[in-house]
Amino acid sequence: MPGEGHRQFDFIFGRWIIHNRKLVDTTDPACEEWIEFEASSEAFPVLDGYGHVDRMYARNPSGTDPVEGFTLRLFDAENGTWKIWWSSTRAPGVLDTPVEGRIQDGHGVFECEDEVGGRKVVVRFEWLTRDPDSPRWQQSFSYDGGRTWK
Repeated sequence: MPGEGHRQFDFIFGRWIIHNRKLVDTTDPACEEWIEFEASSEAFPVLDGYGHVDRMYARNPSGTDPVEGFTLRLFDAENGTWKIWWSSTRAPGVLDTPVEGRIQDGHGVFECEDEVGGRKVVVRFEWLTRDPDSPRWQQSFSYDGGRTWK
């Protein structure tokens, strides 16, 4: 919808219980060990809908310390893209390099080049939003410049 790009994340507003599955060590391209845990999240609009904040809290993901994190999303109306930043208690005081992209036809792709564990990577966030009652987010890493993803 022209002129409505800043509404692409409206589905996320409110409180959610989230099932997470993540690699134990994202700094190791060979890592195949996954952990699963529940988290709670609350998302709300800021800047008249041109931005969003969401807070996430996981009590004890697979025996680790509790984690609190937040996401900041800002919409660039000029080029029709979103930038998404993440920060958490796992790296206090650090705001991650933002991924950038857009949602089209219920599928959002947001990417950036970054460094994880001293290794250059391409980071990708994907949002599947066709069902607003059950959106899905996933994060992938490419350790080979975008040829393969994990």
